[in-house]
Amino acid sequence: MFSAIGRFFRALKYLFTGKVDSAADAISANPTVISATFDRVIEDKKKRLNEYKDAISAMIAQEENKKERLSDLTKEIEKLEKLKAGAAARAKSLVDKYNGDAVAVKNDPEYVKCQSAFKDFTSTLEEKRQRATELDDDLKQLIINISGHKTQIQSLMRDLEKIKEEKHDAVADVLSAKEEKQIADMVNGISNDRTSEELQRLRDMRQKAVANARVSRELAGMDSKKAENEFLEYAQKNAADDEFDALIGLGAKRESAEPAANDTKIPEA
Repeated sequence: MFSAIGRFFRALKYLFTGKVDSAADAISANPTVISATFDRVIEDKKKRLNEYKDAISAMIAQEENKKERLSDLTKEIEKLEKLKAGAAARAKSLVDKYNGDAVAVKNDPEYVKCQSAFKDFTSTLEEKRQRATELDDDLKQLIINISGHKTQIQSLMRDLEKIKEEKHDAVADVLSAKEEKQIADMVNGISNDRTSEELQRLRDMRQKAVANARVSRELAGMDSKKAENEFLEYAQKNAADDEFDALIGLGAKRESAEPAANDTKIPEA
């Protein structure tokens, strides 16, 4: 029993689901709904496309920032190279000053200063060059990525334009198909179009009005004409009967029999 009840409710569920799906399909096939659905899809794609553009704009801004930082690093590297060369040149002047006496040169405080600056410039220069190399590699990869995204967004924009065109084509196709179906249904006598029903009602009313007028005309002269027709029919029938009786020899007997019948009198009391 419980199994049967369960099957019953499942059947109701399937029936309701099927009706809902059919109704949803019918509504979705409406040209206005199709147009609105396309509009929603187009707006969603526009929104995502704008977000994509914003992301690419941020990448381009990052590219410009990296280019600026690389340019600054390049200037710093050039400056450090000059400072390093300057420190070396200053130390070399000490060598010339002391005629190549290494002990005298190294004991000069200026030499220590130049040597320390040279080491510091060399270390800093190495760091700057390494950072510039990394930044240059990042910048090259970023440019490649931006170029790829630009190509992709151009493709998406073309797809969006195609969807806009597809919207008009889809609505036109649905309308055309609907009209063709209505025409086919009318030809097959199964049209549900309201105009066809109204035309049929008008035709029925016309036929009914014509019939009513004919009936009224007939009823107007029915009594007198009916009587005339009955008299004519009776006269034609009697004439035919007399002719028939005369042909078979009954006409004379009928005439002789009629006076005899007339002469018969009722006895007086």
